[in-house]
This record gives sequence, C-alpha cells and structure tokens, in this order.
Amino acid sequence: MITRISTRDARYPIGSGHGSDAIHKDPVYSYAVTLLHDDSGLTGNGLAFTLGEGNDLVCRAAAFYAERLVGLDIEQIMADFGRIQHAMADEQQFRWLGPHKGVVQLALASVTNACWDLWAKRRGVPLWQLLLDLADEQLVATLDLSYLEDELTASQAVELLRRARPTRSSRLPVLKAGYPGYDTSVGWFNYSDDQVRENCKRALDAGFTAMKLKVGAKDPERDIRRAHIVREVAGNSARVMVDANQQWTLPQALDVCARLAAINPFWIEEPTHPDDIVGHRTLADAIAPVKLALGEHVPNRVIFKNYLQLRCAGFIQVDAVRVAGVSEFLVVSLLSKKFGVPVVPHVGDMGQIHQHLVLFNHIGIDLPAVFLEHIPHLRKQFIHPVHVEGGVYATPQDPGLSSDLHP
Repeated sequence: MITRISTRDARYPIGSGHGSDAIHKDPVYSYAVTLLHDDSGLTGNGLAFTLGEGNDLVCRAAAFYAERLVGLDIEQIMADFGRIQHAMADEQQFRWLGPHKGVVQLALASVTNACWDLWAKRRGVPLWQLLLDLADEQLVATLDLSYLEDELTASQAVELLRRARPTRSSRLPVLKAGYPGYDTSVGWFNYSDDQVRENCKRALDAGFTAMKLKVGAKDPERDIRRAHIVREVAGNSARVMVDANQQWTLPQALDVCARLAAINPFWIEEPTHPDDIVGHRTLADAIAPVKLALGEHVPNRVIFKNYLQLRCAGFIQVDAVRVAGVSEFLVVSLLSKKFGVPVVPHVGDMGQIHQHLVLFNHIGIDLPAVFLEHIPHLRKQFIHPVHVEGGVYATPQDPGLSSDLHP
C-alpha cells in the first residue's frame, strides 16, 4: 500500500553548449520527480522533463495528483489504471489548466511513471519484461483511450496486441543483440563547425551509424553548410537527421527543407510550430520523399491521432516524460502501429525509460526497431544509467523503469 508521496525538483545545469538548439539556447536539464513510497519499503520514481524554469510548478501539480493514490495498493491501481488516469486528467478544476497539455500533463506524466516504476519493482522485473508478461487485456486496462474511439477502441487495441503474439519469438533476439542507438549530441546548435566535425568522427568511432544535427539558424546558409559537414564526415551510408526545433515558419520551412534534401536526410525534425498539423501536411507533400519526424512537443494522444490521420508524419517521436507517461506512450504506439508509422521516441529521460519501451514496441507490438536517441549528458545522475556500447543499447535488467536518480 502507498503510505506517502513526495516530489523532488531536480535541476542539472549542463553548460558548454550541450543541449542547445535553435529555440533553447541555454537549457537546464530538469526533472519533476514523483516518489510513491509503499509499506514494503519500495519507492516508485516517476519523471517528467523540463528545461528548468517552472519545474517547481510541475512538482506542485504532481503532488496534487499523487495524493489521490495514498492508501491504495499498486496492484489495485494498475488493474484499472486507464480509468484512474482518466479521472485524474479530468479533475474538474485542474483540467481547466490544460486540458491534457502543459504543466498539468507533465505532472500526470510524472505520477504515471512513478506508478509503473513501483509496479515493476513490486513484481521484481524491468519495465520491458513487465509489459511483455501482461495479458493483452491487462495492458489495455492501463490505457486511457478516450477521444480515440473513431480510430482505436479497447477491443481494437487488444486485437493489435493479439496479432503480434504469434511472431514474438522472431523478435526476441533484440534482447541479446541490444537496441540500436543514434547520436543526437554531435551537432548541438551552439557547437562550432569544428566541434561538429570532430563529434561526427567520434560518433563513428563509437559505432554509431546515425547522427543528428541541430538547425534553425537565422541565416539558413549556416544550416546548409553544417549539414554538408555532417554528411561529408558520416559518409553516404550513414543516416543523418536534422532538427529545427520548431524554429521555422511554414514558408521558411518550405525553402530550407527543399535545400536540405541535397544531403539526403533520413528525416527533418520539428520543422515548424507543433500545433500546425495542416502546415505539416503541406510541407510533407512538398518535400516528399524526405520524411518529417515530430512529437517532442506534441502533448497528448489526440494531437498524435490527428497527425496520423493526415499522414504527414514519417516518424512519431512520442516522449513518455512529455505525454501522460508510459500509458499514453503505449496508446500512441498502438495508434502508430495501426497507421504503419515507426515510433522513434524523443528521450527527455535520456533514454532511461525509453530503452524499455522500444523493446516492448518491437517485440510486443511488432513496430520496427529503427533506433533510439542517445543523449549522454546526465548519465552520472542515474543509479542505473543506460549502457550504450558500439552504438547499441544493452537490455536493462534491474527492476523498474531505470529512472531512479542519485540523491
């Protein structure tokens, strides 16, 4: 039984240009942490990601949600978590602050992830194993599918999982081989051209076969020049992605994306405002066959549904520390499976939780194993940090979500 809850405002200045992009020039990587303490001595540790300011507000909102769980057993909570999460998200006064976006949604992510962490720890297994062990109906019971009934009902979600079961064994080797990663740190926005060049060489030497460059400069010539540097160093066989972090207007995106096509990008990420779904449809048509990737700033399943319905996303980058936690991540993954679009998460958690989720997506849902973003800057802050070697994520073995931070 959960006996008490607490929160923690954890902030980590990273400096030296790390983490910088066209919008966020000086980020402070931060977590709004929810801690669920139970009577067995276990603690569920849930994360939501911010860039510093306002992290305290998320913590306060998370405490508001988490107090509702005191006195309940985690098995009881998770047996009907879809309904419980829906009730928390629809709390009449808090809902006005969203709905399903902003501070309240981040708070729900933190609390939801703490529940999943405590559940996995109670059962003594890593999250990926817990997800694979659940019966299809049990897993769907943890999901809030409201507002998706036109595309994904509970019975349809169960059917998607059921269809993937007969071929699970063919995908189990990924647990031994590890999940491929890509280096997202070669080309932070504030890095010099020389740093980008050297980082690309270092990434190749470390075994990465894919890497990403931050773009969105006021002078597009800087973006074009740096993109060619990455392609030149990486070679034609590597996958190169570029990420504008929503900096461009649609007319600017139409212009610069067309010019970036010369480096054969695997995707162009967040080219314009994340709420402009129709604009992304226009852009996707204009730059095909180059594909768009988005999701870092998409806050909920409904907007993801709309992006999928308009078929303007080539890759879905849902983030479990941005949407309403693991449960909503799984909802978006099932939607993506239905529409045949790969899920390649954004990793505000530095890959700690998502290393579990991509394994389940591949084995349990039969989504393709593309690769997983790797950001190393907070590695020392985690008790069980991700292990990436030769460009590959090793399968985590410790119980929980790998989300416990050092004190």
